[in-house]
Amino acid sequence: MTAIYVDADACPVKAEVLRVATRHGVDIHMVSNSWMRLDDSPLIHRVVVSDGFDAADDWIVENIAAGDVAITSDIPLAARCLEKGAEVIGPTGRPFNGDNIGSALATRDLMSHLRDIGEVRGGGPPFSKGDRSQFLQELEKILHKIKRQGVGNAP
Repeated sequence: MTAIYVDADACPVKAEVLRVATRHGVDIHMVSNSWMRLDDSPLIHRVVVSDGFDAADDWIVENIAAGDVAITSDIPLAARCLEKGAEVIGPTGRPFNGDNIGSALATRDLMSHLRDIGEVRGGGPPFSKGDRSQFLQELEKILHKIKRQGVGNAP
């Protein structure tokens, strides 16, 4: 059965994930390093992992499979999930796939280096209503694709 795995600690689209998952009857694993308040739903499975470095990422990668969906802004985690055959979407609605993950990793490393040497300050643009809308569209599109392909025994 298809499931959605959310790297939940800083995810701004948890409510949107629940809305789409409810429409499709898909389980959600909200994975975080600490307990967080979430809506009560039989579809939501809270997973609280240790505070260890990459503990949430490691749990997601150990449990995700082909036909599942990962929601994360963590590009290295996205790459690891893609290797397992999962679909991956960033909270802004950006899909990650085999065609773009290499350049996303390279850009991440370059920007990290530029921040380290003081050439770039701050982060990316603030999260917007347009990002939220794009995310909803992309998650719907991916769940329909999984359903059509019959991958992971989608509902």
